Amino acid sequence: MPLRNRRAAALPAKLSRSWLLVNAARPEDFAPGLASEADSVLFDLEAAVPNEKKDAARQSVVEALNGGMDAWVRINGINTADWQKDLEALSGATGLRGVMLALAEEPEQVTLTAMRLRAGTPVIALIETALGLENATAVARAPGTFRLAFGTNDFRKDTGISDDPMAMAYARSRLVIASRVGKLPGAIDGPPAVADGEEAVVATSKTTALMGMTGRLCLNRDQVDSINRALSPSEDEVSWAHEMLQAHESGASVGDGSYLPRLARAQKIADLADSYGLWNA
Repeated sequence: MPLRNRRAAALPAKLSRSWLLVNAARPEDFAPGLASEADSVLFDLEAAVPNEKKDAARQSVVEALNGGMDAWVRINGINTADWQKDLEALSGATGLRGVMLALAEEPEQVTLTAMRLRAGTPVIALIETALGLENATAVARAPGTFRLAFGTNDFRKDTGISDDPMAMAYARSRLVIASRVGKLPGAIDGPPAVADGEEAVVATSKTTALMGMTGRLCLNRDQVDSINRALSPSEDEVSWAHEMLQAHESGASVGDGSYLPRLARAQKIADLADSYGLWNA
């Protein structure tokens, strides 16, 4: 079994749609996760791991990252004793692609995390509380922040908001706008329910896309393909982009004010489709 899916390994993390969380206390799941179609894989040292198993899980992650595997790691929040232990263990790990900081609430938390790691290591700020959402723009602009992610389950626990898309729309919009202000790649949405089937995953991922988010966390390896499909340009969009670009190359252009914006959109769709292996499919 390969240690990493080649297509996913070559994809820049700024374009990653699916972010698969793998329980760090289950090292037997590391290789299957990395061989999946997930654009990015996160070994999870935080919510998935009970306190009594964190030391062993941390050791398993370090051994994997120093043994030929490349992955992201979700680390514990800065206000926990495990935050420093995580960073000390990961600072020299050769296969570390970046970290996701749980319970990010202040810009300084991201910057301090980045300073404890190898220079240039990206940090995803996981927004999971009302305070984190209130400070989302400052967090997005903090040195070291690579992307924002939405911890929907913990956010709902903190605020009492339901999972109805309308109820969560404000929070998602805040993260999208904060990401834009901070000049970051698109925000990453929270995961589908673990038991959700293909139809439900596609439907909720379409909501993710409609809100302007470009990635999604995932707890179930079987849901990765559905997330990738829902967050990719559709067949109709790719077909339209093909036609638009071919017409432009042939010299056929329309002289109204909408032409250049449409051409730019077609090129963006083409670039994304090419990155995801869809352009020549």
